[in-house]
Amino acid sequence: MPFYKDYSDKNATILYWKYSEEDHFDAEELIEPENLEKAKDYHPKKLIEHLMVRKLLKMVLPDRKILYKTAGEPYLWPPAAQISITHSFPFAALAISKNRVGIDLEKVSDKILRIKKKFLHPNEIAWTEGQENEVELITIIWVIKESLYKVHLSKYWSLKDYYEVYPFDVNNIGEVKCRVFDDFFNHEFTAKVTKVEDFYFAIVEETRDLNDV
Repeated sequence: MPFYKDYSDKNATILYWKYSEEDHFDAEELIEPENLEKAKDYHPKKLIEHLMVRKLLKMVLPDRKILYKTAGEPYLWPPAAQISITHSFPFAALAISKNRVGIDLEKVSDKILRIKKKFLHPNEIAWTEGQENEVELITIIWVIKESLYKVHLSKYWSLKDYYEVYPFDVNNIGEVKCRVFDDFFNHEFTAKVTKVEDFYFAIVEETRDLNDV
């Protein structure tokens, strides 16, 4: 484990790991029996990502396992806390919280320009398009929206129509304001964003009961 960061706070344990060729895993030991047959067909890098997440879980909650709902959302069993996972080789991260939590990471690449109009709100296009650092700006927007999707109860499918990230300075991105909304509600959040090598990593935590809003 040559690169390891702890982004934990008072509500959540959030751990981040970079893979090294020195790392060795036992898939049968780490992968849940319910997921093992499927995992055997994974691409080697994808399998490593999953193994890193399970190794992180064993460090915090060794008696728990990760299962998946029909829609693919991960959850702990037996129930102990809320979780969120994200991975993009060679990185993987795990969040465990008493509240709903969403994390996501993405490598900076100009390929994201090809799909930007599929997930950018018109307000976001207005302040990002044509900027010198446009690729970084919209990569940050992407990881924030992916994290929001994981944490918000609505699970709206359209990141373009129902999720918005407010303008921010790419050189000062510690906290970024964002929201999930429709014609009947507006839920405001603050995302924590950091850059690790050429990846951006976002954390969104629920701080209130959305059902009471």
